[in-house]
Amino acid sequence: MREARTYRARKDGTIRVRQFARKLLAEWKGLKLPITEERVVLGVSGGADSTALLLAFDELVKAGRIESKIIVAHFDHGLRGEAGADDARWVASLAQNLGYEFALGRALTAECETARRDNLEQAARRARYEFLAETARKFGARAVLTAHTLDDQAETVLLRLLRGSGAEGLGGMRPARPLDAGGDVLLIRPLLSWARRSETEGFCGERGVEFRVDEMNRDERFARVRVRRTLLPLLETFNPRVVETLARTADLLREDAAALESEAAELLRGARGDEEEGVASIPSLRVEVLAGASVAVRRRAIRQWINRARGSLRRIELVHVAAVEKLLAGERGGRIAELPGGAFVERRRGWLSFYNKKVEKA
Repeated sequence: MREARTYRARKDGTIRVRQFARKLLAEWKGLKLPITEERVVLGVSGGADSTALLLAFDELVKAGRIESKIIVAHFDHGLRGEAGADDARWVASLAQNLGYEFALGRALTAECETARRDNLEQAARRARYEFLAETARKFGARAVLTAHTLDDQAETVLLRLLRGSGAEGLGGMRPARPLDAGGDVLLIRPLLSWARRSETEGFCGERGVEFRVDEMNRDERFARVRVRRTLLPLLETFNPRVVETLARTADLLREDAAALESEAAELLRGARGDEEEGVASIPSLRVEVLAGASVAVRRRAIRQWINRARGSLRRIELVHVAAVEKLLAGERGGRIAELPGGAFVERRRGWLSFYNKKVEKA
């Protein structure tokens, strides 16, 4: 591959930081992330977005504006055969040219166990994040960077709207969150709130890097591709700045959802009891406390409770939360609400208790 163009230098020999990299630095500081010595894992697919993020971060490091040590991580999902292997070699070469360590992960996503339960996009995404988390632990990094942009945020919001998501889902992706539940590694998306795909492509051009193009991004069998290539262009005929509008709406909904989540956590604390516990020290909940709460807060509290009990909300939909809610009505006990994976919630003597499928009831 052709090496990236040399940096633009001032008369005093210092590196001139381009506008795209300056915006990245402003966002980095806005997220209150450390600029002193830290290890960060940067996920690079070879596409324009992740390549631009690597080049901009590299520019800030070489200019002395950030002192982080970069580990370039690439994950080959095994879905594209030799083309995927070519991408891996290309990213490895770019990392070497820039002077960074490189980590490679591979998986046959289409054949893995998760692909049997979820669709291919979800399985591929999960495998990639597992690899990034493992790489962060291996190198002692406290942050993993991905290159999601404003365009990705708009696509995510539309996909979730079409699936009937609530405020949490319509809040889209967060700029920063824990990579794993309870973990101390952050997943950071420093392009999410400001960068458009056209900007990342333009910056790669400025640096003289011909990024990789994934043909799967044009395959309209995938819902996200249809949203990108068909729905968003249609919406832009109504509002040319619809991408920015959707991203701004997501920000507002995320703030509202955060406030409601805080109320829900408080409701859970008030509903918990020391008696009639389910498994794994998951406290049972007082029916009368939950029944007296507002619907919006109560449903969030139930989701938080199920998340703690199961370890995730994977495959939990509104219909399952509603089934648990129905247990709150009336006076009759002995009723159950079934959950994915064989777990269930039972109402008994004024309490809701959670049970896994492997636990026999007394």
